[in-house]
Amino acid sequence: MSVSTFKRGLRFPSTRKDATEGKPVDLTPPPKQVIIPINQHLGAPNQSLVKVGDRVIRGQRIADAASPGPMTAPVHASITGIVKKIEPHTQSNNSDGPCIVIEAAPLEEGDPDTVLMPPLDAFSCTKEEALKRIRDAGIVGMGGAGFPTHVKLNPPPNKHIDFIIADGAECEPYLTTDEAVLTEKPHLLVKGLAIVMKITGVNRAIIGMEDNKAKLIPMIEREVRLGEYPGDIQVGLCKTRYPQGGEKLLITALTGREVPSGGLPADAGCIVQNVGTLVAIAEAFTLGKPLIDRDLTVSGNACKTPRNIRAPIGTLIPDLPPEFIDVDYSKLKRILFGGPMMGSSVPNLLIPIQKNTSGIVLMTAEETAAVAEGPCIRCGRCLRNCSCRLSPVIMNMALEAGDLDEAVKAGLMDCIECGSCTYMCPARIKLVQRFRVGKGRLRARQQAQQAQQAQKAAAEQKKAQAHT
Repeated sequence: MSVSTFKRGLRFPSTRKDATEGKPVDLTPPPKQVIIPINQHLGAPNQSLVKVGDRVIRGQRIADAASPGPMTAPVHASITGIVKKIEPHTQSNNSDGPCIVIEAAPLEEGDPDTVLMPPLDAFSCTKEEALKRIRDAGIVGMGGAGFPTHVKLNPPPNKHIDFIIADGAECEPYLTTDEAVLTEKPHLLVKGLAIVMKITGVNRAIIGMEDNKAKLIPMIEREVRLGEYPGDIQVGLCKTRYPQGGEKLLITALTGREVPSGGLPADAGCIVQNVGTLVAIAEAFTLGKPLIDRDLTVSGNACKTPRNIRAPIGTLIPDLPPEFIDVDYSKLKRILFGGPMMGSSVPNLLIPIQKNTSGIVLMTAEETAAVAEGPCIRCGRCLRNCSCRLSPVIMNMALEAGDLDEAVKAGLMDCIECGSCTYMCPARIKLVQRFRVGKGRLRARQQAQQAQQAQKAAAEQKKAQAHT
């Protein structure tokens, strides 16, 4: 089997996956409480469907949009218990958002262990029924973005899709969650992929993995043969290179296609789904289970018990017993939700696990370094290592000068924020952080312009009505 990749990017001296690589996914002890963010998707905000004092059952829908539209995804209770609070709480993006706090309570007579939907045959139901099932299950992209899955699987009619790609590359250091999914649930992965192929009408699919997971290929190919699903499902092997797991780069490595500037994977005829998302899809149809649990890696040298775990969404790490997750607080210097390259640094561990939490990395002082920035020496390393072939140095200069338009011309909005430029910069300039701030400034400017245009249109309409 040939091994493909993309140009540029990074090859780390160590991926630091040894602590959890090959370990099974362990089910967490039942937490005494969960703090469930109402909004865990990219799109229109949800509102609570429950109130303080209500008793809820695991799997029960507890939040949804007031008028469910395409860019929404409901949220479900991950444990059975009593709603104690509905209040703002800090989340993994370091912003406060409304959360539902549920205190665990025992099942009462007649209560189901989990509220499940009736099983649904994805290969005989209509496309509309299948998309509704995925939405009703609250499934969003579990690779990090949180994009509603039912929207991704229903591209506009003018977008011809001929490839479905299962993203199992998992290029981030420390994280081994996707490898555990590939190892323990290949049958559900293949079934979820076949369901997506049926919904989209696509006949070709590739399960993309880095070559450090090559030993899993025979097992996955066996599940493909046993499944006897229609269509062509293959395994694509890529070189272990960062950021191979980025969907645009994975598309290039596996198909030779490029997503155009400002475009989406659908513009290259592809839909990319994380392997965890595909398993959640299979469970939603086979079991009728909503997305209420999350597999993730807890690692880092400040964690005495590194492992892959499955936790109810909304779980706090400090609520788990120390014999299960033992944190060395004397050495803990930095907490990351996600990996060290693209994850978010959070102030404490009182942050709930969400649908898109792929890992929690607990780092010591030796693993993280706070180094003062120096002046740019124009060495060009950021250009040579940018996987998207952008000009980080020019983007940074434009942002420092306050010229957003020049930063956009240099590729600001095509930056996938992988952090390769920051990692390679000898001056330790926090390039990717500046690009994130720049994108935020650009979005704020666009919103202000849209508001001005709306006000102008309203004034003109009022003026026209006055004349008539």
